[in-house]
Amino acid sequence: MNNVTKIAIKKSPWNKDKLVGQKLPLKLKEIWAIRIRLQLSERIRELAMFNLAIDSKLRGCDLVELHVRDISQGSQVLQRAIVMQRKTHRPVQFEITDETRNAVTAWITHAQLTPEQFLFPSRIHNSPHISTRQYAKIVDQWVISIGLDHHAYGTHTMRRTKATLIYRRTKNLRAVQLLLGHQKLESTVRYLGIEVDDALVISEQTEV
Repeated sequence: MNNVTKIAIKKSPWNKDKLVGQKLPLKLKEIWAIRIRLQLSERIRELAMFNLAIDSKLRGCDLVELHVRDISQGSQVLQRAIVMQRKTHRPVQFEITDETRNAVTAWITHAQLTPEQFLFPSRIHNSPHISTRQYAKIVDQWVISIGLDHHAYGTHTMRRTKATLIYRRTKNLRAVQLLLGHQKLESTVRYLGIEVDDALVISEQTEV
């Protein structure tokens, strides 16, 4: 086989024409665009899921495995919750805002969930809670509904969004590290893409 033939049959790279790498966080206006659409369409479960995903900054695998008791006490949704992360086996604490507490309370009441049940039970009989794959499809639907390219966004979008907003407002890396449950500060820097973002901001502010 000559070199010309080898080049002719060479396969295209798997990521040709695909967006790869870190998933983008949502902007504040995009958060509200999705939230309002879910409210207007009365998608109670998805509104609770969306709000809690933003507030908790949990990985998809941890979000879908939440039990009602993890975020509530009695009939009251907590202002703060602590969850053991599956990946790191370390606890992480997160706040639950009024907006989210109202949405989650409405969902628990609507679905008549008990403390021992999963917060987002699956509609498939052989699965106790929604899968990460189902969650990923739901996230795709959210971003597509407001005209975004779903290839650039994903479940990690939900984890990164509030952390990115907090960093941009406070520049407090240590706080974001704790909120994400990262062991190393370097992991937080890479996760947020801070060096690139800050370089772009400086560039935008420099006139030539």
